[in-house]
Amino acid sequence: MKQSRFSDSQIMAILKQAENGLAVPDVCREHGISVPTFYKWRAKFGGMDASLIARMKELEAENARLKKMYIETQIKNDLLSEAL
Repeated sequence: MKQSRFSDSQIMAILKQAENGLAVPDVCREHGISVPTFYKWRAKFGGMDASLIARMKELEAENARLKKMYIETQIKNDLLSEAL
């Protein structure tokens, strides 16, 4: 997955600017992001604070790790069943 060039606190600041009354296209132009990116961020991070965003990212990383472990276990089980 591609790393964002904006930190969590920067994303929160951009979203707050739009909440405070600035027009979305103006905010996007100022920060060099596209309007669809802004709306994706708002859908994903809207109403959160920095600590909740950090917790969500931790959970996403843990979920990815668990999915990888599950897939590896399934592959091992498939190999064992084929060997029998």
